[in-house]
Amino acid sequence: MKRKILVVDDQINTLKVISANLEDEGYNVFTAQSAQEALQLFESHKDIDVVLADLKMPGVDGLELYHKMSAIEVDIPYVIMTAHGTIESAVEAVKEGVTNYLIKPVNYHELSIVLEKAIHEKNISEELAELRREVREKDYFHEIIGVDPKMQEIFEIIRTVAPTDVPILIKGETGTGKELLARAIHSLSRRHDRPMICINSAALTDSLLEAELFGHVKGAFTGAIANKRGRLETANKGTLFLDEIGHMSLNLQTKLLRFLQEGTFEPVGSEDTRKVDVRVITATNRDLEEDISAGRFLGDLLYRIEVISITLPPLRERRDDISLLVNHFITYFGKKYERKIEGVHPEAIEALANYDWPGNVRELENCIARAIILSKGRHIVLKNLPERIINYGDHAQIDRDKKFDLTIPDEGISIREMERELIEKTLQKCNGNKTLTATCLRISRKALYEKMERYKIGM
Repeated sequence: MKRKILVVDDQINTLKVISANLEDEGYNVFTAQSAQEALQLFESHKDIDVVLADLKMPGVDGLELYHKMSAIEVDIPYVIMTAHGTIESAVEAVKEGVTNYLIKPVNYHELSIVLEKAIHEKNISEELAELRREVREKDYFHEIIGVDPKMQEIFEIIRTVAPTDVPILIKGETGTGKELLARAIHSLSRRHDRPMICINSAALTDSLLEAELFGHVKGAFTGAIANKRGRLETANKGTLFLDEIGHMSLNLQTKLLRFLQEGTFEPVGSEDTRKVDVRVITATNRDLEEDISAGRFLGDLLYRIEVISITLPPLRERRDDISLLVNHFITYFGKKYERKIEGVHPEAIEALANYDWPGNVRELENCIARAIILSKGRHIVLKNLPERIINYGDHAQIDRDKKFDLTIPDEGISIREMERELIEKTLQKCNGNKTLTATCLRISRKALYEKMERYKIGM
């Protein structure tokens, strides 16, 4: 397929000569004598591969034209032509994003090389963007980040059960992302274009929770000055997410059980029975089996809500996801707080990877937000982290100055054997934490995985 080039110059003779040379090179050439004409061509031919424009033109010059085209298509390869007396302007243009510049009169051999290079760099950039997109799609599941096998298994379960209306109970410690998982289920369900309504059962008193859930009529209780629809009615045809259902009273559990069995309910203070079509997803950080034994939870209700059970692992059990989450939060909070943070110092990432995160992902999120605000440079360093993380478990911290005791036998040892033993001992020292192991070995996590596969470590 012929590559398409747009040549812009106010001199018609220059356009003719350059066009003839580029056509001989195999380009499909479009020409324009003004910025306005060039913009019209650029907008009507979205597949133009490269633009070659004169810097000095009447009205809108080549640099201003570049900015207008960049607003239409980011990263378009753009080469300017300039006379000897305006080289400084051309250099400044390159600083502003222009791909390259050529000195008039144009050397056509140089022109060919510059254009080929510009197109090649564009192709490489597009390939990298595609790779990043593929990696992001692999690591992200409806805003949930996780490459850990446990998380990938959960994602597969969700893909299977989300399109059905089967009740799902999500279990997990506080801060593991139970509501985020419920939203992923809703977005993949047949109800995705209907509302998803969330209630935290632990955040309301029993009477308020009942009124919020089922609604109430005017005069039902002090302060009920008008009729109010409950969350169940608001969620009709959609999804209701009941978080921390273990905190719900037995009386309210009984009313919820009736709704799940019959699909009907009465608003507080009313005898009118109402019927809605709602999918219910629940979540808890408690052991509901234990609560049943203690008389705090209805066994029949558990059987209704736990047709499918999904347990989110705590962050300490999916440490390989920590670096991904850190990068995600750096990007998010960097934009939010307008801070240019490029990464995390190895000492800091080691501390983050080694900490047990009792508050799970929510605690990590708050930690990175704090670190970005406190950071005075382009990297998060150890002192930007909370003291509890810096000083966490001295016995779990790796002494960077301590060397492993690699025994060299009398008959010698190969480099491959030594590398294998070093990786095994580092993994053992890091309690199997691959992120921390890679940090200690001063290699990327990808390189560690490749070496583990090569040496059949952990297989």
